[in-house]
Amino acid sequence: MGYFKQSDFPKMGKLFRTNLINSLSGFKSLNLLGTVDSSGIKNLSIISSVVHLGAKPALMGFVMRPTSVVRDSYNNIIATRFFTFNHIHSDIFKKAHQTSAKYPAEVSEFEKVGLEPVCKNDFPAPYVAESNIQIGLELQQEIPIELNGTILIIGAVKEIYFPDACMAEDGFLAIEKAGTITCAGLDAYYSTQKLARLSYAKPEQKVREIL
Repeated sequence: MGYFKQSDFPKMGKLFRTNLINSLSGFKSLNLLGTVDSSGIKNLSIISSVVHLGAKPALMGFVMRPTSVVRDSYNNIIATRFFTFNHIHSDIFKKAHQTSAKYPAEVSEFEKVGLEPVCKNDFPAPYVAESNIQIGLELQQEIPIELNGTILIIGAVKEIYFPDACMAEDGFLAIEKAGTITCAGLDAYYSTQKLARLSYAKPEQKVREIL
């Protein structure tokens, strides 16, 4: 079995260390982050750090990389206070990956990678038309993480779009039915398949499968 300790990390090549540490957390949530600047230029960026932060109120967040260099998505969120999360599926993952390229601020990634921006219900930030599950959020808080200069961006869920076939009677959203995929590391993409939903765990009670 392979083994590394903390003192080994500085001795590794930058790419090796980056790939190793980025893949340690396992499969990650995968989304396209949609924003728009004050002049109307629509920005799109692939992110893999979206997290659930609470259901009442409905909050989600993601980790923004350090702003020691220009981050168009961050500047747009601060300026407009709105952004979208858009699930990625197998038909668009290569285009989604290309949004990680460093395009100038005046260039829209939507146009460059061939994805269509769409505005719904006068929501200020653009959705990805090709995405099957779309989430509109409003900025609530940004929390600087001093250890590495990143920022936790927290948004309130304002609206959700999804295929009817994905919604269970109890509110569970079966995202695999929408073709939502996942990723590991910085560049490896995976399809998803549900194994089972399990009943609420209680002491001395056997877990059972539920629909």
